[in-house]
Amino acid sequence: MYRAQLPLSLVEVALGTVLILGVALGFALGTPAPDTQEPQLDAYASDTAALLANDPPRHSGATRLQEIVSSPTAFDRERDALSNRVARILPDNVLFRVETPHGAVGTPTPQGVSTGTATVPTGHGSVQIIVWYA
Repeated sequence: MYRAQLPLSLVEVALGTVLILGVALGFALGTPAPDTQEPQLDAYASDTAALLANDPPRHSGATRLQEIVSSPTAFDRERDALSNRVARILPDNVLFRVETPHGAVGTPTPQGVSTGTATVPTGHGSVQIIVWYA
């Protein structure tokens, strides 16, 4: 009685094909990418806050942020310089708003977008930095 046997090379080819197809499907389907938008925005906001908190003042105060929140007059005087400084810090595709006890600078925050925030306490109140993608 004869038994039918597959040649060993055909078995190897079949297993190799299944393995290659499995790896190719793994790359093709993959796993969904994590949402990196909000953590990146939070990083932009906290980096901006750290830079502003350590910037030297233009006129008086310990830091630029303390100078800005020291009085409404100081905020009005430094409003444009603050806006320009934050615009230089952030990438071009990121919009911002800096809110202080004496007013706000930047674009109003739109509804329904992912934002990153950072808050810096100062001796005269807190400064909140909000950023989002344009």
